[in-house]
Amino acid sequence: MFTVPSFTRSTLFVMLALSMVLAACAPNAQPAASADEVSGQLVIYSGRSEPLIQPVIDAFRAQYPNVEVLLKSGSNSQLANGLLEEKANPQADLFITTEIFTIQAMAKEGVLQSYRPAAADQLPAEALGDNNLWVGLTRRARVIIYNTDLVSPEEAPQSIFDLTDPKWKGQIAAAGSTNGGMQAHIAVLEKAIGAEKTEAWLAGLIANDVTFFGGHTDVRKAVGAGEFKIGLVNHYYYYLQVAEGSPVGIVFPDQGEGYIGLASNLTGAGVVNGAKNPTAAGAFIDFLLSTEGQKLFAEANYEYPVLPGVALHPDVQPLDGFRLMDVNLRDVTLELDTVFAIIEKVGLP
Repeated sequence: MFTVPSFTRSTLFVMLALSMVLAACAPNAQPAASADEVSGQLVIYSGRSEPLIQPVIDAFRAQYPNVEVLLKSGSNSQLANGLLEEKANPQADLFITTEIFTIQAMAKEGVLQSYRPAAADQLPAEALGDNNLWVGLTRRARVIIYNTDLVSPEEAPQSIFDLTDPKWKGQIAAAGSTNGGMQAHIAVLEKAIGAEKTEAWLAGLIANDVTFFGGHTDVRKAVGAGEFKIGLVNHYYYYLQVAEGSPVGIVFPDQGEGYIGLASNLTGAGVVNGAKNPTAAGAFIDFLLSTEGQKLFAEANYEYPVLPGVALHPDVQPLDGFRLMDVNLRDVTLELDTVFAIIEKVGLP
């Protein structure tokens, strides 16, 4: 099964130079046309679970009734494995991920082709992959959640570095090394404070008996149930857990003078190289980056839209009120070898 760490060690860097040349030469996908001109079968591989992506598909089909959408949902790594296995005979038209580490790896492997979205000029530069091989869809902040029956707001950790404090030993849950959100967090941290301090932080988490899960859903549910006092997750997991009625609080960490700021990540999408219906794939990306598509992500999943001017869910705190880490997400995810060298060195589960 595809995991970015083992994948990059085995094949990614052997093929890097060739794949970057191919990426630079890849033709643009067909631009999205009018609804009458977009038809046929659109096959989507989605790292987003079906309940989260289906409302978007339904809204897209309301605008493009001549398109039949076939959805294959799974983990980012499972779908990436499938894309690699099918590279000579692609079965998917579009790949959607919940983070940009996996889609960056697929771009480097020549799995994706260039497509510049209609909204490209309105997006932040870091949301556009090199050679337009992928595009960011939404932003997610890395936050600390805590069970309010077990931890008071005054006690809650205010920095990710507080998670190594022995007072929380054995009481913290987080996603592990195969999770793209955690990988991206490590990449951002390495860029902000350097490899040595990043390694020390990860080693501190391990020494503090942090329990590492495969994904964030397990983390937020475990904290919500009181199995752990503290969790490290993407921000929207807090809101999902609140919606389930759990007693949880949230900290947007590392704010104020002298702190490194809030880490974030992007979700992404890319047109598959050799897609049978690149026109529909391009139209779907354009819909995802339209005001309507961005509102669906914001309202249904509490995410931060990348398209300016789209309103947040009323419960979500705007990012412009926080100190953010001064890093470029597109650039840091290019340094895959550095990140996985750190993960291997510290033995992160």
